[in-house]
Amino acid sequence: MLFDFDGTLADTAPDLGAAVNHLRSLKGLEPLCVEAVRPFASMGARGLLRVGFGLRPEDPEFAPLKDAFLERYDQRVCVETALFPGMAQLLAALEARDIPWGIVTNKSSRFTGRIVERLGLSPDCIVCGDSTPHFKPHPAPMHLAAKTLGVPEAACWYLGDDLRDVQAARAAGMKSVAVEWGYINPDNGGPRTWNADLVIAAPQEIIKAL
Repeated sequence: MLFDFDGTLADTAPDLGAAVNHLRSLKGLEPLCVEAVRPFASMGARGLLRVGFGLRPEDPEFAPLKDAFLERYDQRVCVETALFPGMAQLLAALEARDIPWGIVTNKSSRFTGRIVERLGLSPDCIVCGDSTPHFKPHPAPMHLAAKTLGVPEAACWYLGDDLRDVQAARAAGMKSVAVEWGYINPDNGGPRTWNADLVIAAPQEIIKAL
């Protein structure tokens, strides 16, 4: 069982939003509520600077502001971040059944490992955005996870809250599970439009599916 991180396994939006709001305060802007940030949180700095400042990667201000954002996030990477409701029970159920589980995320290893440690998690593998030359939806990170776990891709389920998660799973030959509790990008429609093998509204539904 493999999980996307931001928006699927862990609710990282409060800390990501705090980093955005810190930069907004320096520019004399009012803070954004976490619900305004949440739909863009899975897109990383690209999405967060878009919602926070209306910037896109081609804008001249994007690169320096991205560096400032990452530096601020690095300072407070796991203050309010927590597992989504029901996720601890799902992980316990997997471990009770001796089902290996891991994380496949586009998030940098600069942040992921520290958050995993602070949340007290013990995944059997962690594949980050800098673990391979490619980001999801490219299947390379998925292949690396399966190789690390020592299982065939067809034996893996991958849970994610973004269209690219479903695309990556399908490209790698894994079962795709779209989750409805995460950071649903408004540009991608809803999880039920992504042609996932399964769509779930809560982690407990995976326990039943097992």
